[in-house]
Amino acid sequence: MQIPVATYRIQFNPEFGFAQTNDIASYLAALGISEVYASPILTPRKGSTHGYDTVDTNSINPELGGMESFEKLIEELQLHNIGWVQDIVPNHMAFDCQNHILVDVLENGSDSQYHGFFDIDWNHPYEDIRGRVLAPFLGKFYGDCLESGELQLQYEQSGLTINYYGLKYPIRIESYSQVFTYDLERLRKKLGREHPAYIKLLGVLYALKYVASGDEARERYNQISFVKRMLWELWNDSPDVKQFIEENIKVFNGESGNPESFNLLESLLGEQFFRLSYWKVGNEELNYRRFFTVNDLISLRIEEEKVFDTTHALIFQLVEEKKVTGLRIDHIDGLYDPAQYLNRLREKVPEVYLVVEKILEPQEELPLNWPIQGTTGYDFLNQVNNIFCQQSSEDEFNAIYQAFIKKAVSPQQLIDENKRLIIGKHLAGDIDNLAHLLKQISYRYRYASDFTMYGLKAALVEIMALFPVYRTYIDSNGASSSDREYMGQVINQAKKNIPNFLNELAFIEKFLLLEFDENLTEEDQNQWLHFLMRLQQFTGPLMAKGVEDTVLYIYNRLLSLNEVGSHPEHFGISLEDFHHYNQERSGQWPHVMNATATHDTKRGEDVRARINVLSEIPQEWEKHLKEWREINAGEKECVSGRDVPTPNDEYFFYQTLIGAFPFEKDEYPTFVERIKEYVIKAIREAKVHTAWLKPDSVYEDAFTQFAQRVLKDTEDNPFLQAFLPFQRKIQHYGILNSLSQTLLKVTVPGLPDFYQGTELWDLSLVDPDNRRPVDFQSRQKYLEEIKTRSESDSDGLIAELLQNPENGKIKLFLIYKLLQARKEYLDVFQRGGYEKLTVAGSLKTHIVGFARELPEQKIIAIAPRLLSSLIGEGEYPFGEQVWQETRIIPPADSTPVWRDIITGQTVEGEDTLWIRDILQKFPVALLVNVQD
Repeated sequence: MQIPVATYRIQFNPEFGFAQTNDIASYLAALGISEVYASPILTPRKGSTHGYDTVDTNSINPELGGMESFEKLIEELQLHNIGWVQDIVPNHMAFDCQNHILVDVLENGSDSQYHGFFDIDWNHPYEDIRGRVLAPFLGKFYGDCLESGELQLQYEQSGLTINYYGLKYPIRIESYSQVFTYDLERLRKKLGREHPAYIKLLGVLYALKYVASGDEARERYNQISFVKRMLWELWNDSPDVKQFIEENIKVFNGESGNPESFNLLESLLGEQFFRLSYWKVGNEELNYRRFFTVNDLISLRIEEEKVFDTTHALIFQLVEEKKVTGLRIDHIDGLYDPAQYLNRLREKVPEVYLVVEKILEPQEELPLNWPIQGTTGYDFLNQVNNIFCQQSSEDEFNAIYQAFIKKAVSPQQLIDENKRLIIGKHLAGDIDNLAHLLKQISYRYRYASDFTMYGLKAALVEIMALFPVYRTYIDSNGASSSDREYMGQVINQAKKNIPNFLNELAFIEKFLLLEFDENLTEEDQNQWLHFLMRLQQFTGPLMAKGVEDTVLYIYNRLLSLNEVGSHPEHFGISLEDFHHYNQERSGQWPHVMNATATHDTKRGEDVRARINVLSEIPQEWEKHLKEWREINAGEKECVSGRDVPTPNDEYFFYQTLIGAFPFEKDEYPTFVERIKEYVIKAIREAKVHTAWLKPDSVYEDAFTQFAQRVLKDTEDNPFLQAFLPFQRKIQHYGILNSLSQTLLKVTVPGLPDFYQGTELWDLSLVDPDNRRPVDFQSRQKYLEEIKTRSESDSDGLIAELLQNPENGKIKLFLIYKLLQARKEYLDVFQRGGYEKLTVAGSLKTHIVGFARELPEQKIIAIAPRLLSSLIGEGEYPFGEQVWQETRIIPPADSTPVWRDIITGQTVEGEDTLWIRDILQKFPVALLVNVQD
């Protein structure tokens, strides 16, 4: 297995494809990257900016350059000894006419060769979607779309389709006769019975009566192909037949203002294997599983071996050809049986580096029986981020926040309220389906036969709302102790919350814990298990939408802590907890990814690094908050009796400015526009004053206009005059936080992952802001300069970087130095143990110190933190005047001489290393023990 030294995430899109990546291969190699970590490259919908909406799993995205360009890129990367970790999407594909597998299903229903590929309930209890797939993509009610002429029947070479703007849905072959036999007498009179074209059309219509179905699948496809070919020939060869078809289509498409004229089209649509509906119907009545709450991403039954093999064929080929050396599995929690999937994958690609996108709640552990190298790093992100939050300020911060917004706020209450909001507005159809499944099972048991849908749904809603983690992993092999604990915790609380439904909860509890009755048949046991595994697929989307995409935009106490996988109640962690976390990873997941930014993070890594500084200076933060509120009071608009922005949104706004404010003046105009766009997304996600489902343009406009006014770039702007001095102060300490964070990411157990562009300052916000183009030319130029100066004038280079940190070169320099060290001492970082080192002295809580070691090699990492109380603005944490008697005890059996890989200086000490001697030239240190 090729374990990466360091990965570099690239977000491919039509503007940045394989050719552009080819141009930066030498830069990545020089930086110290061993693997490109690629966003999805299998063919998505045309114009996709992210690639997660796949339409063809067995071709390379032509908009990125296709297979030929991909192979050229791989050849170039291999010349630089760079591998390829590929992000794949096993859970879903696009619900789109470009998805030929889905189109086949929509056209042929149960006779499709792909009938079982998608997670569709063909036997849904609601009659109008039984045997059909709901297609919730209309912008208004179905009847309105029909009678306004927005649904248009169309004929082309591929056959008949019903079109709705850019969407196309295939008409089943059995329905063609409705269109082609309509008023056939008209054509006979025009051409006569003996006309070759008329006779040929009659032959086609006759063939339509006897299209094969059922077991004769291959014959069916041959017949359909024949019918479509004959029709297309008639269309092209006979102007009269073409005119006849066009006239019939016009009749079927109806006449606006004449409702009766749409009866033919409505009848035709009633025969199809899809049912078009208003898009909001998908939240309440749905018979297919989606990705989260996204209607146009339809889930696969990847647990079926045929589906698995078909959708992974190209990926397995690329692995076999050694073009792909690692895989990243997107949304592992959406799969029916994650363990089965991963075991099957490992059997097919036994030597590939394998990580999963998995959100671990605090204290939650990754299943140890999964045959993987770990997660994509959200758990590390939250751990490392939290050590830069001053824990002792929690009570004071709570008071400041609640005083500013003028109310007490409970994060746990917000989580509960908003998970229930998501259940009611977005997942009602999914809960309904689970309840129907449970109801079908309950009929078979005398003690459950009287349960109503109302009672079962009430119990299910309570259970899902209380789930403390994204999902559990109970399967046919049983439940782990932690999963049983989660289930027991949920049921016990549910019984307290809804005592009127104790019988329903007791019944469901048996399912959740797989406590089979003795007389249950194997078929019954499989039903129980199926319900449980189905339930487990929906707790993740609920957690993601209710907490990650809602609460984290409402509870704004300290925004740096509101990140994917975080818990809003937590306020920092202790150094002891951080060391314990790393020690466990060293033993269990030594090759896991360490990420500090991804395409899904809520804000850039350096935005968080800045905002964390506020936790160190709560009183100063409160003073400025009050000042800014007073200055900007006159800039607010009164909308429906409330000032906009509301106090909570205003609090959110000021933190965002502090975190994302640009270093360079020329970026300011763009920054203001980015903030306005971000504000809209953030308040819609919060779902308090506006929402994606029902935008309140009045509130949104008032907020963006407020932002425009208070950020007006004029010398007499009182807000900027008051804001900028404080922001620059935070900016300085944020730089130091970022350097320490970078050191830790590269040196703790696991391997560092760098999101594109973050080798310079990352002041981006949530997507799409964090997917803006990266200026690689500047980065290449900076790196070449750093490499040259490092060899000829290291001290001068470092002094210059410290003097001008705003350009980000200091961060790039540190990453370069650390990755070169990682390559040179790879065994230590990949196989070495992790030892928490004792730090002594009055400032010991300000130093993160640990050793990575093998018997023959020892390396010490030293990262300062919480520096605002130790040094002034613009100063660096250097020398005795800062660190005084603070010292670190090196590992046993080490030699007395240590060399700092970053600066080149040496430090000596038998039993003690003084921080004042180590931190003299650079804010962090990486010491290697000199053996000779």
